[in-house]
Amino acid sequence: MSSLLRSRRDAVPAEPTRDGSRVRELMHPARQGNRAQSLAEAELAPGASTRLHRHRRSEEIYHFLAGRGEMELDGRRFPVQAGDTVCIPPGSPHRLFNTGEGTLRLLCCCAPAYAHDDTELLA
Repeated sequence: MSSLLRSRRDAVPAEPTRDGSRVRELMHPARQGNRAQSLAEAELAPGASTRLHRHRRSEEIYHFLAGRGEMELDGRRFPVQAGDTVCIPPGSPHRLFNTGEGTLRLLCCCAPAYAHDDTELLA
């Protein structure tokens, strides 16, 4: 493994995900060779929402960088905005709603690292 694990945001393309957001994988074991977690930047357009889903293995931490919206977590809905941080335990159904006028942008840290086969769509 390299002693310098690094990526540059502008060099990472944004890709659609199973839940309906667009994500840039900023650091992931499959790309950079780190070991235990992944870090991604997600964007959700105004008026859009992600699909209700859960991850059986991964704990996620969302840190909101811009915009405002609502989060549904384990059946509860609450407002989120830039500066908020939310922990999503493994197995917890969740989704985001962009209720603002601008893009809802957040960092998402997953441990263990994000894997498509760990994403179960619920609705």
